Amino acid sequence: MGIKIKLAAVAMSILVISGCSNNSQSDDEKNHPTMNHNMEEMDHSTMGDMMEGHMSHDEVVLLNDSTGENELKIPTLLSRDNEEDIVYTVRAQKGKTEIVDGTKTNTYGYNGSFLGPMLRFEKGDTVKIRTINELDEETTFHWHGLEVAADADGGPHDALQPGEEKVIEFEVTQEASTLWFNPHPHGKTSEQVYNGLAGLIYIDDENSKSLQLPNVYGENDVPLIFQDRVFDDENQLNYKSVMNEDGTIGDTLLINGTLNPKLTVNKEKVRLRLLNGSNARNYTFKLNTGDSFVQIATDGGFLNEPVTLNEVTLTPSERAEIVVDFSKLDNGSDLALINEEGTILLPFELSDAGGKVTKVPGVMNDFSLSDEEINLPVTKKIELFGMMNMVSINGKKFDPERIDFTQQQGVTEVWEIYNKPDMMGGMIHPFHIHGAQFKIISRNGETPPENERGWKDSISVAPDETVKIAIQFKHKGVYMFHCHILEHEDNGMMGQVKVE
Repeated sequence: MGIKIKLAAVAMSILVISGCSNNSQSDDEKNHPTMNHNMEEMDHSTMGDMMEGHMSHDEVVLLNDSTGENELKIPTLLSRDNEEDIVYTVRAQKGKTEIVDGTKTNTYGYNGSFLGPMLRFEKGDTVKIRTINELDEETTFHWHGLEVAADADGGPHDALQPGEEKVIEFEVTQEASTLWFNPHPHGKTSEQVYNGLAGLIYIDDENSKSLQLPNVYGENDVPLIFQDRVFDDENQLNYKSVMNEDGTIGDTLLINGTLNPKLTVNKEKVRLRLLNGSNARNYTFKLNTGDSFVQIATDGGFLNEPVTLNEVTLTPSERAEIVVDFSKLDNGSDLALINEEGTILLPFELSDAGGKVTKVPGVMNDFSLSDEEINLPVTKKIELFGMMNMVSINGKKFDPERIDFTQQQGVTEVWEIYNKPDMMGGMIHPFHIHGAQFKIISRNGETPPENERGWKDSISVAPDETVKIAIQFKHKGVYMFHCHILEHEDNGMMGQVKVE
């Protein structure tokens, strides 16, 4: 019944558009002339493909439960090449990885065959990174959430050809946070991430060291990179065969590249750094026991106070740090991290050992949103619209030669982001801005929830929702802003802001 209703709605929309084609343009047509023209010209086959793609987000394919047969892999900490200059070398490589027992899967990775290491910076560091492209195709090295000059950001303008390398240098000026890095070549990002290009960045500062939070990497401070994939009959990641223009979604979950993972923990507080590294899938994380946990950080830093939650939702590229107190959970029961459908994402195995005594302090940060920022006028309006390969921002697709906005370095402005429903109702668009962290002022005019009152670089925007943010760029140059459904990004749902 739902399919028939949607089909009728689509057909009616096309008839309305066609019937009005000889009249004066509506506001929507003025804003999206290319979009509307293409919709008039669509044949039944195209409409069928669009419905199938869009519906995959209304009726998302379920993930398989983790069997818990493999201990979770922990990304290695990348060693410095030169202690004095703080030089790292990061290589984009291709290789073969045994994700499924007994099979070598063709994959991409950083400094290895699949995914990448963790880079650890400290606030105040001057960092040099040598990036090398050892792939057979162009790529970039984008430092997601890092506040760096545009020529070090790794956007689509900074593509390295096979065999090329580039050294970037920057000072770490932002507070403790969990960031990540990934490729960003225009039109190729989704496939390269899908094949395995993703890695972690930790930033530490004096505040994070003083908080006495769980901080033993890989033991009670554990990164979790969630990515859904589809394996073909030969256990390969055949992206082109499963690619969906509206966002590629799989039935098999990998966490840190581990299939059917489990995490063994001691009876202590454990800090989980959650990263939605998927191309398009949204995750709502909860404990299968119904127990609560506390969120301590957003994308770009600590919350002022821990927020007690029973679940937290992350759209692609968003991060959250949570603390689960396993000393208070029954080790006789089957403990697991699950999603909104009840799928077992990550089983926990409690050891008999007691862990370190740590605490979650009542005050962790001094993040603030001033009255002045709240009352600033809106200077930039973003309208997210469309589906499949017909997505746009403000009625336009990405043009590397076009600057969509300008903003002054060091000046805070308010951006208003609106997700305009399409003829099938619309879908959530995760919106990301390069080179800066921002503050959420409001969602549909209301104060954001407590766990979003911290630094962000990506934000979920639901259909017909309007979000206002306050953003300031520390560096000059041209930065991207885009939907972080990677197929939408590749299809041109991206713009540019020039910071002068």
